[in-house]
Amino acid sequence: QAQLMESGGGLVQAGGSLNLSCVAPGSIFTINQMGWYRQAPGKQRELVADSIHEGGTNIADSGQGRFTISGDKTGRAVYLQMNTLQPEDPAVYYCTARWPDSSDSWGQGLQVPVSS
Repeated sequence: QAQLMESGGGLVQAGGSLNLSCVAPGSIFTINQMGWYRQAPGKQRELVADSIHEGGTNIADSGQGRFTISGDKTGRAVYLQMNTLQPEDPAVYYCTARWPDSSDSWGQGLQVPVSS
């Protein structure tokens, strides 16, 4: 497993956009599946979106029509484009990766506050 490095979090106004990035720069392996979860205060961590390398993507209902997930050809990066951010979107967003041996890694999390 290699460390996951996240970037792109920060304060955004309601209705605005944000792009989150997650890379595994130290990995020599193609990662089978990468995705994003989020956790708001007092709530359970929930899936936002995930992407299978050279396969499909999945967006949770909360982000349908607003969020897009994509990966790169190396299979070691994933990006989450979030548009039309809403008051229910503020959370800590975590990148996750499933490695070829089926183990999972998590990033340290990005704060995404949304101002009204």
